[in-house]
Amino acid sequence: MNPHNLAGTAARPAACLEPATRTFEDATYAKVTWRLLPFLFICYVAAYLDRVNVGFAKLQMLNDLQFSEAVYGLGAGIFFIGYFLFEVPSNILMHRLGARVWIARIMVTWAVVSALTMFVKTPAMFYVLRFVLGLAEAGFFPGIVLYLTYWFPSARRGRMNAFFMIGIPVAGVIGGPLSGWIMQVFNGVHGLANWQWLFLLEALPSLVLGIAVLFLLPNGIRSAAWLDEREKLLLEANIAREAPASPDHSLKGVISNRRVWWLAAIYFCCMMGLYGVSFYLPTLIATSGVKDPLQVGLLTAVPYTAGIFAMILVARSSDRSKERRWHLALAAIAAAIGFYASTLHSGSVGLSLLTLSIATAGVLSMMPVFWTYPSALLTGTAAAAGIALINSIGNLAGFVSPSVIGWMKQATQSTNAGLIVVAIALLVGSVLILAQRTASSRG
Repeated sequence: MNPHNLAGTAARPAACLEPATRTFEDATYAKVTWRLLPFLFICYVAAYLDRVNVGFAKLQMLNDLQFSEAVYGLGAGIFFIGYFLFEVPSNILMHRLGARVWIARIMVTWAVVSALTMFVKTPAMFYVLRFVLGLAEAGFFPGIVLYLTYWFPSARRGRMNAFFMIGIPVAGVIGGPLSGWIMQVFNGVHGLANWQWLFLLEALPSLVLGIAVLFLLPNGIRSAAWLDEREKLLLEANIAREAPASPDHSLKGVISNRRVWWLAAIYFCCMMGLYGVSFYLPTLIATSGVKDPLQVGLLTAVPYTAGIFAMILVARSSDRSKERRWHLALAAIAAAIGFYASTLHSGSVGLSLLTLSIATAGVLSMMPVFWTYPSALLTGTAAAAGIALINSIGNLAGFVSPSVIGWMKQATQSTNAGLIVVAIALLVGSVLILAQRTASSRG
């Protein structure tokens, strides 16, 4: 992806700018994009890999430790209870203490906790470490969403969100084959099981990147040494210009704001789909007839690759047309169709990959469009709290989705019933999106 293209649309209507001014503005945003987004993107790849590599570890860990599907589902999901509890405080602390130190703290602590998962012996240890991992990582994703609002006006934010959030499918494209390779090659090395090596080795990038944040991430426009004064003034003016249309609210006002809870409900439905994919995609591919861990890892890259292209295309289309509502609703409907169709073809590798690719593309393309809404509604401390509140409530689906699928699989010996529940949740999300007729479709 070319960051120059991502930063290419002027924050103000082109007709309002002289060509020289428009060129300078586009060049400034391209410079900011190059400096920030690739690094943040890499950090998110590492974050997401540490969060969901338990889905690959499951292929062997359950047998080694004699864990049931229900134990796995609860352990995978309990991460989000810790995440939920510390999300809002974490984002408020980042807003007050600065992104550089706080993001570094988040990444280093989650790397350590993720690596410690290699020592799990009992269900209780598994639950505790997953819960603590949620506490450690809480605030990273909404913190970066908030951080991007310090730099980019709303007209550019859909594509910036997409560039950052592509870390999710890229973590799948890279992490699938990597996890499969680790599981195949490292089994028994130095007396450790393959899933133990998986947790250890995939924690190392987060540790290194967390330390790098201290040196590479400025807290905001003023502290960016690589911008000259003219560039800083331009960026600050564009952010300030939107402030009157997005008044700062108190934390109490955010909590009592019905639109914030509406957004949280929509995001919950979206996350039901995302974590259905994240925690069960390796299992669904294995169920279709693929048993070799490396082959499973390679095939998981296919749905995530479809998700990358869908995120870029949908975000660009939404930014270009300034339309959010229908882009979001249609993506949710496509994801629901994909999940339901996957239950009809679970015995075919080709058809399973096709339907799961549709589901993954639909879920992932919702995310960058969705996050243009809260960042347009809230600013300042209210934005920090509101974005974190929406994200924390939505991510409770990360507890519900794998727990429901795991429980239903144990009860029925099939993931189909759980996937149908996920599809229904996505359809409910599309109804919520379209039913809010008083909300602006422009973000």
